[in-house]
Amino acid sequence: MATGLPKDLVLLILQFLNEEGYKQTAHRLESESGFFCDASFVEELVLKGEWDMLEKYFAGFISVNDNRYSVKMLFEIRKQRYIEALERKDRAKALEILNHDLKAFKTINEEVFKDMTQLLTMGDIRENPLLSKYSDCKTARAVLADELKKLIEANPDLQDKRQLPSIKSSRLRLLVNQSLNWQHQQCKNPKPTPDISTLLEDHVCVPTQAAASHQAQAPVTVTNQLMGPMLRANFLQQSLQQAEVHNFLATPRGQGHHPRPGQLVRAVHNAGDTELLLRRSRHFGMSEEMRNVPTSSVHRPTQSHIFNLLPTDELPKNVISIINQGSEVKTMDFHPQYQTLLLVGTSTGDISIWEIGSKMRIAYSNFSIWNINSCSIALQASLKKERHVSVNRVIWSLDGLLLGVAYSKHIVHIYSYRAGHDLQNHLEIEAHVGYVSDLAFTVQDQKLIIITCGEDKTIKVWDAVTGAGQHIFEGHNAPFLFSSDIDGKIKAWLYDDPVSKHDFETPGYIWTRLTYSTDGSRLFSSGSNNDRDLYLVEWNESEGTVKRAYHGLGKQFAGVVQFDTVKRFLAAGDEFSIKFWDMDNKLLLFSTNADGGLAASPCVRFSKDGILLAVSTCDNGVKILANPEGLRHVRSIENHPETQRLASTSTAKGPTVVIGLACSSSAGTNASRRDRSKPFPVTPAVNRDNQNMEDVRRRNTDEVEFLTIRRPKEITEPSELRSLRLPDCLLPVKVIRLMYTHSGSGIIALAYNAVHKLWKWQKNEQNPSGNATANVAPQLWQPASGILMTNDIGEANLEDAVPTFALSKNNSYVMSASGGKVSLFNLATFKIMTSFMEPPPATTCLVFHPNDNNILALGMADSSILIYNVRVSQRLNGHQKRVTGLAFAIDKKILVSSGADAQLCVWNTDTWEKITSKFLKLPSRKTNNPQAETRVQFNPNQTHFMVVHETQIAVYDPIKLDACMQWSPRSASGSIADAVYSCDGESIFVCVEDGSVSILTANHLNLKCRINYAAYMPSKRGAIRVCPNAIAAHPSDPNQLALGLTDGGVYVLEPLESDKQWGNDLSAETNAGPSTNHDQDQTRVA
Repeated sequence: MATGLPKDLVLLILQFLNEEGYKQTAHRLESESGFFCDASFVEELVLKGEWDMLEKYFAGFISVNDNRYSVKMLFEIRKQRYIEALERKDRAKALEILNHDLKAFKTINEEVFKDMTQLLTMGDIRENPLLSKYSDCKTARAVLADELKKLIEANPDLQDKRQLPSIKSSRLRLLVNQSLNWQHQQCKNPKPTPDISTLLEDHVCVPTQAAASHQAQAPVTVTNQLMGPMLRANFLQQSLQQAEVHNFLATPRGQGHHPRPGQLVRAVHNAGDTELLLRRSRHFGMSEEMRNVPTSSVHRPTQSHIFNLLPTDELPKNVISIINQGSEVKTMDFHPQYQTLLLVGTSTGDISIWEIGSKMRIAYSNFSIWNINSCSIALQASLKKERHVSVNRVIWSLDGLLLGVAYSKHIVHIYSYRAGHDLQNHLEIEAHVGYVSDLAFTVQDQKLIIITCGEDKTIKVWDAVTGAGQHIFEGHNAPFLFSSDIDGKIKAWLYDDPVSKHDFETPGYIWTRLTYSTDGSRLFSSGSNNDRDLYLVEWNESEGTVKRAYHGLGKQFAGVVQFDTVKRFLAAGDEFSIKFWDMDNKLLLFSTNADGGLAASPCVRFSKDGILLAVSTCDNGVKILANPEGLRHVRSIENHPETQRLASTSTAKGPTVVIGLACSSSAGTNASRRDRSKPFPVTPAVNRDNQNMEDVRRRNTDEVEFLTIRRPKEITEPSELRSLRLPDCLLPVKVIRLMYTHSGSGIIALAYNAVHKLWKWQKNEQNPSGNATANVAPQLWQPASGILMTNDIGEANLEDAVPTFALSKNNSYVMSASGGKVSLFNLATFKIMTSFMEPPPATTCLVFHPNDNNILALGMADSSILIYNVRVSQRLNGHQKRVTGLAFAIDKKILVSSGADAQLCVWNTDTWEKITSKFLKLPSRKTNNPQAETRVQFNPNQTHFMVVHETQIAVYDPIKLDACMQWSPRSASGSIADAVYSCDGESIFVCVEDGSVSILTANHLNLKCRINYAAYMPSKRGAIRVCPNAIAAHPSDPNQLALGLTDGGVYVLEPLESDKQWGNDLSAETNAGPSTNHDQDQTRVA
């Protein structure tokens, strides 16, 4: 029943039940509604061992058919219940749990189910090596409670259910009291002391005979006591103290932590309440003149709307910076990652990138045709007739590597931009006949595409890499795309279907503009009618109807009102001001004129997180508004010492800037437009850009780099990170392979001499999580027998052998080879359970199937691949040299392999047929090393895979086998030794021959941090050169990595607790100077 109620109402009822002490009822509602998962209640049930109630509670949130976190949660609960039954010697109950509860996991991991079944045959569960340290159920329950808490936090299906929204106490009582106040105000004969005895019916004051007689003689005078109950509510509060429902409304059960009677009703601070206040049919204590003033025509500079009761601290409403663009601003867009980079397009065809923290223009371009010979005759004729071109739209791509510009004549330009460099021409597309009114970037089928629309009433889709046209949608009677036209009609399209799927009729609306909310869930449009009335509305996409029309806009000045969205706010430029709304409230929330000087219908644009807002001015400038967080962010850049040095240098030069001398100007330019042939003086305090444009282009890369947050952090001292060399009492031998256990509490290393080493971290006061950490030293673990886990090497030459190993999904087994047979080890006892595949050929790489530990893929020295399932079931041929890398992508049903000759192959895992193959493109200066290993790894989302070669890191599309990006270390660093994705897929850790570790952003392969050798190694180096040879990433901590060195040492590295991550953002780099190293790492889009 609860799931059919509006979510907000359910949450209010939950708050009320908890305040009243109805805890069990509240927990039942939590489960049945699925809106809130109480981790504390889960912990309580686990510690009490109330397993049936726990599973019933979780049934409202998860099931065994959900994601791996949900499966893990249910399995751990049922496993503990099973173990406790065995511990009590209740075999019948244990068998029932095994057959009814644990059997559901058999299809997921049959091997684990078999292990669980074997426990029934043991006299003591501790005979199983994995349960040898099991103490008692109380301790085990505490461990389980802690693990469930972590799984709840990690489970994406519970991401928005872990915390209740911030709701003021007694909120439901507040709303009830407000309703009763309102009902009492509607009474024709309101009593001074109302008699309210029930909430099941509307309240009506029934006058006494004497009162009725008095009413006939004189009108009722409404006193101040009745005037403000919505704001103060003291009247009804006092009245209810005499009513029968006093205990229900005024005093919650359980004293000491609920509001006192005098605190029950407070001032109203949310959208619903404000709307209710204005809906009242009668107005108390307000003059008729004030009540009838239209909200859209009352302009109150820098003041909130008269009816606004909502907090506005989140809004960027204070002017912190002014930029002099020099020509009329038509369109703007903030960089999707670096919020102080603002892209601006103007009426003269210019585009600029401004760094608003330092007020410097760091990139500039004016309109020109890149290849006039490829232009159509119509475009050439149009340019010859009228050379003036304006910018209709500028926009960054989703990752910020590209930017698009739509012009008033036919053309769309796509530029690539990297920090510290000029804009680079990427694509010139003659998109439409006439003006191009809009463009957008999106991803379709894992490819970046561009969508444009124009004067010729067509919508077109283009490949963002090649510029090739893909689809055309004709006519505006005529992607899922939404489009609008000057007739006010809105159309919805599928990406590749030329027939519109929805028609949104907007009678009386013309000049419509569309945008989505930042989370993509809500559609808004603005428009005007023939009477120049402006509209701003939210649409119900499924029905094609207006869901909400926002109040407060005035009359149309020029064109359609420009607006933008961020989080829960709307902002529009109207009547020389900026107006804000809460998306869920149609009433004006706040308005400001930004200290004056705005255009009549200014252009407005939020930064991605909504902490900054750019708005155009009437004098060809841009004002930057910020909330407190945005102000701190911008000030951190302004106060950067290098910014101040550059600013002082610029001020000393003192020339003026000639703006707008572009090829688009002509004698036929409208006379009302400012004369762009004259230089505009630029005030240093405003722009800090007193160099001419050539100086800007020639500015040293290193001087600009810190402004655009691209300069990597250099870690050179031990005090700048946390590092730990793992204790080792065995013979130190070069580490070849390194891996964390899947639980994150151990590290396994395979050395050159075929010996494995296992380190385990214990859970204790210093390390309550029991996970690997650089703060606490682990134990070099060995079984009681003292044996070593050693591979068979037979007659193998260790110099030619390619050691490899893999860990089973349940952390129980290690499959490994070092040039001899493949050995399967029990990780609890180090004993060899079986060995197979005696060479030749030798096994050179191996990997477990992600969903089945009984299936292996083995790469062989004879260039074949064996799919091993108890017996050899498939042999794959397609490589020319030995196979050195393997990676499964289950979602895509493919296996990717790599060879020593840098050949990549993609195989279908259903048929085991080769889909495609390609050779890695090597730098021209490099020759392929026949002993080099080429390894592959999928990112966690399995959307791309990484190729690790001694010369480069390359990221590939697995379906088409197209290289998306490549990165090479600086030449002085030497070759790449190894690389790995972080567990969240956001970073790539690369260890290089010179001992350094480079940390790249996975989406762009930008270097964000470099850890130098001296930061983690002792200052004394031996005579033999030591460097990292293997690298591993922690399975749950995205900022922890481990290094295996050529001297046999293993290090764990973590950033400082104060830094939290590798590489600081700009606000943290206030003390870093510019880089002077010009031998930079190289990243390029393939």
